[in-house]
Amino acid sequence: MAQAVEEWYKQMPIITRSYLTAAIVTTIGCSLDIISPYNLYLNPNLVIKQYQLWRLVTNFLYFRKMDLDFMFHMFFLARYCKLLEENSFRGRTADFFYMLLFGATVLTGIVLVGGMIPYLSESFAKIIFLSNSLTFMMVYVWSKQNPFIHMSFLGLFTFTAAYLPWVLLGFSVLVGASAWVDLLGMIAGHAYYFLEDVYPRMTSRRPLRTPSFIKALFADEPVVVARAGNVRFAGPAADDVLQG
Repeated sequence: MAQAVEEWYKQMPIITRSYLTAAIVTTIGCSLDIISPYNLYLNPNLVIKQYQLWRLVTNFLYFRKMDLDFMFHMFFLARYCKLLEENSFRGRTADFFYMLLFGATVLTGIVLVGGMIPYLSESFAKIIFLSNSLTFMMVYVWSKQNPFIHMSFLGLFTFTAAYLPWVLLGFSVLVGASAWVDLLGMIAGHAYYFLEDVYPRMTSRRPLRTPSFIKALFADEPVVVARAGNVRFAGPAADDVLQG
């Protein structure tokens, strides 16, 4: 069992493995009182006035206490982060990192601006950790890029992946969780999807082109795609033909 988990962990792509490890270590550290959540949460005043810039990063690593909700979000983080990195962003690690950076920036900006708006400031003031929202953003982007995959929710009903964010949002509301957390992830995810997938098709322009200095941080291996003319299909084996 331990060997299987170790093998599963080693086979994860670099960004997924790094983020999952940082999230688990941070959350366990807080649960054991090795790290204080008060040193991690997003506090604009401490960031701006006392230059505690690490809070811009650490608030994305803490997933609250270790309970069923924590396991739920770790599953979604490991699954959809891995699916995006291995499929949509295969051979484009820098682009995937830039997507997460974009999402984190949008989420932080929404919370900071929302905290200044009357009637909304009280709700946004309660959002001090954005880890769940960033995870939800990845779920949203994956659902937009794979809208026709059939899924099942707890075996109760089936739906296509395009509705996955809304199903999860409804579930959060039913269990009494804050809908704002999921909604922020959906907003950030839709902003990325529009600017990266929709807008370029409309204008032939790509505003979210990954900066060269970020690409320099990652040595991506080129993905080789065989051309149709070079692909040869072997016929079925004689035994298979006889059995048919």
